[in-house]
Amino acid sequence: MPTRRTLLALAAAPLLLPSAYAQPATGRGAFPSRALRMVVPNAPGGAADLTARTVGEKLSLALGQPVVIDNKPGAGGVVAGEMVARAEADGHTLLLVSSGTAVSAALFKSLPFDTLRDFAPVSTLATFDLAIASHATGRFKSLADVLSYAHANPGKLNIGTPQVGTTQNLAAELFKASAGIDAQVVPFNGTPPVVTALRGGQIDIMVEILGPLMPQLASGALKPLAVLGDKRTVQLPDVPAVREAGGVLAGFNVSSWNGLAVPAKTPGDVVARLSREIREVLAMPDVRKRLLDLNLVARGSTPAQAGDILAADVRRWGEVIARAGIPRQ
Repeated sequence: MPTRRTLLALAAAPLLLPSAYAQPATGRGAFPSRALRMVVPNAPGGAADLTARTVGEKLSLALGQPVVIDNKPGAGGVVAGEMVARAEADGHTLLLVSSGTAVSAALFKSLPFDTLRDFAPVSTLATFDLAIASHATGRFKSLADVLSYAHANPGKLNIGTPQVGTTQNLAAELFKASAGIDAQVVPFNGTPPVVTALRGGQIDIMVEILGPLMPQLASGALKPLAVLGDKRTVQLPDVPAVREAGGVLAGFNVSSWNGLAVPAKTPGDVVARLSREIREVLAMPDVRKRLLDLNLVARGSTPAQAGDILAADVRRWGEVIARAGIPRQ
């Protein structure tokens, strides 16, 4: 795990300026011709911000221009999204998109932009697993225990998550529906209250992104029962994936991700250049290690692949929101 000092040092650097590598633009319309701005819809110091800074630092060297990290948190990413949607479509302004971007597209009745039409995905950056955890000394020692109890006691299993409409909350709703169990998904105002409720016995299990859970798992206070992605995670190689339960859960696969996008009318050759450079950055061993230290797995993609992932998540979370009866905001 990265130290607090390391995280603070990374978060404190608002501008990445490798001046020794900066080169003047050559030729009319050359890209890039000035500093790039990476708009992040999250506060400094979190996983999304540190991912952007890690990739931005290397991308600036590859492109010969500074990369400025511009944090615009709040409103479910709407402020950041609107800023980039209205920016000049020349490749110099990028938006950090994520599974949360897809959730917002499905959850909000109206947005000042169209998530699928107003942005051109460039590449994914990383994936991060979600996990189901129980109290270390509680009744549930495995996912099989959870499913057996839920089937035998309809309506009595309580699954804690952060706020309604978060990826974690919707993943819990999808797990409940996919498993065919009658359970209560109980939202709390953030991760710490969920952990407190689980340790205090007010809920039975919780669903959360793996990163925030790791300190509790490492201390032995909580027990990981399963991860929600398509395979076991490198951080917890002995913990099964939900899909290993088989049956109706054999196809279960939910993970969070982040990536980069630009305004929709950005020229195709610029998008392709950015995608290629980002994928090369994500293949660097030091970048992969730094992201893994943040419980993120570096994973680049083509623009088409990133677009497919975003569109699929918008559809999936829209269906979950409708099935769970979550009011659109």
